[in-house]
Amino acid sequence: QVQLVESGGGLVQAGGSLRLSCAASGLTFSTYAMGWFRQAPGKEREFVSVISWSGGSLNYADSVKGRFTIYRDNAKNTVYLQMNSLKPEDSAVYYCASPKYPWLLGLAPSSFTSWGQGTQVTVSS
Repeated sequence: QVQLVESGGGLVQAGGSLRLSCAASGLTFSTYAMGWFRQAPGKEREFVSVISWSGGSLNYADSVKGRFTIYRDNAKNTVYLQMNSLKPEDSAVYYCASPKYPWLLGLAPSSFTSWGQGTQVTVSS
């Protein structure tokens, strides 16, 4: 059974930084792409970033490009999301997810089958 546990969320002022972590178990992590999504109150869950199993292929939502960086440590079964220059509109619950197929670099939530419990990020203005 896949288990994904996010950590690192919190309250930060606009312009600040946070690093989210997602520790994975129950899957051969080094063979799986991994994704980050977020969901703000009253809004649908939206794609943030995805990384291939090797870290060689990355994709970002336009809204976070240039500010967020996704990376992974396969030795630690962990994927990270470094968030810089945070804005109030980045406030949301952030989720990591593993895809339906290990190689799938999906952008839609429907491409992912396992989800963490989420970690709250709040950016004050």
